[in-house]
Amino acid sequence: MPDFNDPSVVQLWTEKAWTLATGALLALAILILGWIASKWAGRVVARLANKLDSTVAGFLASLARYAVLAAAVIASLEAVGVQTTSLVAILGAAGLAVGLALQGSLANFASGVMILIFRPFEIGDVVSAGGETGGVIDIGLFASTLRTPDNHTIIVPNAGVTGGVITNYTREGTRRGAIDVGVAYGTSLDDVNAAVMAAVGRCDLVLTEPGIGFAFTEMAASSINFKVFVWSTTGNFLGMLHQVRSEIYNELNSRGIDIPYDQLVLHKADAG
Repeated sequence: MPDFNDPSVVQLWTEKAWTLATGALLALAILILGWIASKWAGRVVARLANKLDSTVAGFLASLARYAVLAAAVIASLEAVGVQTTSLVAILGAAGLAVGLALQGSLANFASGVMILIFRPFEIGDVVSAGGETGGVIDIGLFASTLRTPDNHTIIVPNAGVTGGVITNYTREGTRRGAIDVGVAYGTSLDDVNAAVMAAVGRCDLVLTEPGIGFAFTEMAASSINFKVFVWSTTGNFLGMLHQVRSEIYNELNSRGIDIPYDQLVLHKADAG
């Protein structure tokens, strides 16, 4: 039990109390300033990052707030005399362990940030990415969600999206379709060209610019083959292909141009 009748003991305890009180006040002041600074840092980061994406902006703003708060807590502990070196080392080791355990998720997160920053596609685009094709209905920090033409919802991890080729079918606003046409040998090339042009001319979903392409591509086993190249807006692409194929088929039939099927000719060997 300290002898408080001894002036030196009183002075010693007074100094300790004063040190503790000033440290506590300093720690409180640091926490208050840290809280204010974290709010300010969050707003600044959100304002700067909002030009990229609202999701990224919210995440980075939260990260900035918590980073400033963590620094304020460590500084306040130092102010009251707590040695934080070991605490920082423990937190660093724990962060490393968590990072190793979640390296797949972190890779998806990093890829999600890249997608949101560089914008290879937007919500509503039709893309092929990560081995899947569909319309983009959501871009998250860890995964992107596609909806296939047959109404299946597919969630693709973002690391798989950025790890391969991304094909965006809607970015340019128009698409070109290639339609194969085969007719019988002996058919006049001019007659085929005239029939195709007449058929495509009736298709209102085909764009007049940049024009219609027609090419003789192959002399196959049972037919001579052509490709017809036509353009449409992205939204009308599938409908345009159906319309053009239907009109070409009807036009060839109406002109009596034979559309052959594959044939296999067998020759019977002479048994003698």
